[in-house]
Amino acid sequence: MPSKHVRLLYLTAEQWPTFRADLIALFGKYLPRNGVSSDLATELDAASGQQTVPVWPAGEALLCKVPASRAGQYFAKWWHQVRVLVTADAKRYDAIQVRDLGLTAWFGLIAARCKGLQFYYWLSYPQSEGQVDRARARGPRAGMRYWFPLMQGTFGRWLLYRVVLPRADHVFVQSAQMLEDVAAEGVPRERMTAVPMGVDLELAQAAQLAPAQDPRLDGRRVIAYLGTLDRVRQIEILFQMLLQVRAQVPDVLLVLAGDTEDAEHRAWLQEQIRQLGVQDQVLWLGWLPSSQAWAYMRRAEIGLSPFPRSFLLDSASPTKAIEYMGLGMPVVANDNPDQQQVITESGGGLCVPLQSAAFAEAVVSLLNDPDTRRRMGEQGRAYVAARRGYDSLAQQVAAVYHRLSARSAA
Repeated sequence: MPSKHVRLLYLTAEQWPTFRADLIALFGKYLPRNGVSSDLATELDAASGQQTVPVWPAGEALLCKVPASRAGQYFAKWWHQVRVLVTADAKRYDAIQVRDLGLTAWFGLIAARCKGLQFYYWLSYPQSEGQVDRARARGPRAGMRYWFPLMQGTFGRWLLYRVVLPRADHVFVQSAQMLEDVAAEGVPRERMTAVPMGVDLELAQAAQLAPAQDPRLDGRRVIAYLGTLDRVRQIEILFQMLLQVRAQVPDVLLVLAGDTEDAEHRAWLQEQIRQLGVQDQVLWLGWLPSSQAWAYMRRAEIGLSPFPRSFLLDSASPTKAIEYMGLGMPVVANDNPDQQQVITESGGGLCVPLQSAAFAEAVVSLLNDPDTRRRMGEQGRAYVAARRGYDSLAQQVAAVYHRLSARSAA
């Protein structure tokens, strides 16, 4: 590890505590082991119920409380982060880094230049494009629910690609596909690093020792999905798949470890289960802590990772397939660029079109072939250990930070 320690002032869109593995594991746990610490500036997750400031293991947690109103939350968090930028002691830090906050990034860039610090931007999702996409889906008849995100996304996109990223000392992106998308906007490739999602293998190893002891799983051929059930993920395809799998594997059980915040969509998904008549083949657990969710995954024979194709989603690095592989599970996934890459390189699963019939055929073939399941599980886990464990990813990312810091000092 390089002798010089790098310290970041890190402003992020996520609340703290968060479930995001690339914050908890990468920045909170593994980067400090490689000489990169950070002070985290964001809002306190009021829903967590914690009365004291939750510990941020990589440094200091600079948190604010926000009001209940949506507009008030936005302004309070923005004002808190501006205050942090203005009052930050430049002697404490090597760089300012902002994640997924276009307007805050502009102030962060100015603050970094005034204080003589480097400025980095971390782009985990094309937020501005997402706002424009949501506005267009709603249409002008939605009133301000159309005009506000449309204006915010349009301005945010201009600010990010024309002002912030061209002047950033370095840009971290979520995937190789996102790197190409951002390069098409004129940001030099040599000033970008793709950091895909990974797995905390230390936790995954612990989870392997304690499979879930749930009698509802006994005597069933368990297949599993771990993650969000939001509308954009098209989870209903799994229910349609299940109907076809059941015809050949009657004792199949689909475990869903996840949920959606959209109550209307949750009710719609439950109605889809009822209409298809697969209530006895679905065990919906809701959100669970990672260790509990992984314990259920250890009872599953196959992990499922449907991830629809679109400009917004193609730039993502889905966590599910990597987590399944880290747990030694064979994967059935569709051709999202990052998923297709890891499955092709690792041999840890099957990559098929995002269609219920294609998923059903792949699932049945693996359920009927234990040798292939075992081989794919072993190959997938070996691949993740070498390429997508947060211990190895942290070494690569830390090397970038140390190189940038050394160049700045020189």
